[in-house]
Amino acid sequence: EWRAQAGAPEMEELVVLANGPANSKEATEDPDRYAKAKALVTSLNNGSLYWHGFTKEGKPILWIRCGRKPWYPNVEAEVNALILIADAGIKCMPEGVTDFVVLSDSNSPPPPVPSFMINVLKALVKGYPDRLNVLLSAPVGSIIQFVMNLLLPLMPGRLADKFLLKDLEQSTPILKEWLMHGEDDIPTFFGGKSNHDELYPDEYYSKNQGEGCLKFDYFGMIERLKTSAKEWEEAQKK
Repeated sequence: EWRAQAGAPEMEELVVLANGPANSKEATEDPDRYAKAKALVTSLNNGSLYWHGFTKEGKPILWIRCGRKPWYPNVEAEVNALILIADAGIKCMPEGVTDFVVLSDSNSPPPPVPSFMINVLKALVKGYPDRLNVLLSAPVGSIIQFVMNLLLPLMPGRLADKFLLKDLEQSTPILKEWLMHGEDDIPTFFGGKSNHDELYPDEYYSKNQGEGCLKFDYFGMIERLKTSAKEWEEAQKK
């Protein structure tokens, strides 16, 4: 019910709308909807949130790049982007898998915006109460500690237990154990070899995907996730 009220079912249609020309019939006939679509893809374009790969247990991995988050976020658009991305990943889960893992690169986060943090938490609790398996955040700086101190008292106990805050050295063996291809899947921003920036570059290096303002490779992300899901399923048969 909450997801329907938040407009979850139409989020992907908004991405398609914003990826098309600004003078299209759909854009000109409903300028408010087009403005919402543009705000949504603007939040996607910074590449701060994307699915990439699976754990050894077949759980899709949602990566957060805190350093790419805006200093002054459009709270509604950022929450819409989270809903869109979360739903896309859930649809790509292998059969029998019901939850996902979040890995957060918490290096150089922007100053915390409490209204944004609280709205994101609300989206997680109301929209996806049993979908989050675990969230690992590394490294732990003063901003992340501030955010957690703000959010932990607001969380249901079962959600609070799912947050792991580690430094980079502590996170390496955990990632090696969790990620489908072990050490080979550890990204460069966690001291590994896998270069996520080739697929999800900083917005400055991104090119427009279509005739509109979408730069983030949203549809490519989904295709890659589906391919990884098949790879995981095939590996289970061996």
